[in-house]
Amino acid sequence: MPETQNETPKKAPYHHGDLRESLILAGRRLLEERGLSGFTLRECARRAEVSHAAPAHHFASIDVLLAEIATRGFGELTAAMASEGKRAAADPAARLIGQGVGYMAFAAGNPMLFRLMFNRETDRFETPALAAAAKAARELHFAAIEAAIPHAPREIKVRTSDFAWATVHGFITLLLERQIGEGESSRTLNARGLAILADMAETVMRAGGVPD
Repeated sequence: MPETQNETPKKAPYHHGDLRESLILAGRRLLEERGLSGFTLRECARRAEVSHAAPAHHFASIDVLLAEIATRGFGELTAAMASEGKRAAADPAARLIGQGVGYMAFAAGNPMLFRLMFNRETDRFETPALAAAAKAARELHFAAIEAAIPHAPREIKVRTSDFAWATVHGFITLLLERQIGEGESSRTLNARGLAILADMAETVMRAGGVPD
């Protein structure tokens, strides 16, 4: 029957689309803006333009959403390290430096996500996927150490791997926390970072018995 002028057409049911992905992206932006202390599922839902109860369809709790965000963060970190490392071609020392550059660049570009990934509170929401993603980053780092000092004993590789990781992570963390580099230009800080990475790679090579 034709619709009369006084009849109100029925609205089609609202369909958000990929709600899960929208919540993850909204959560990522919220995390960078407010940090972990200001992160709530309600605000994620508001930014994704859904009801505050909608996230429960995909994330049983705030911890589950944070775990997914951290998991993706480790995936991006690993990709950044691998991308910069590939520029080194067959030079193992340059690969170590390159992976360090990728590590620092990711951290500088995603400071709150970086803090989340290495926050002790992640213990409360660690998932198998998050553990696997973190392990992949560690394995990529260790593979660069093994390529740099292939003939060194296992204990030397482990020790230099710890040293190299601590050097890269420590420098960028101190920088993000404004404990170093206050008032320095980006160019100066980049130069400092590269110098530290070069020193780190040289120390690793020497510890592994590789001649200069």
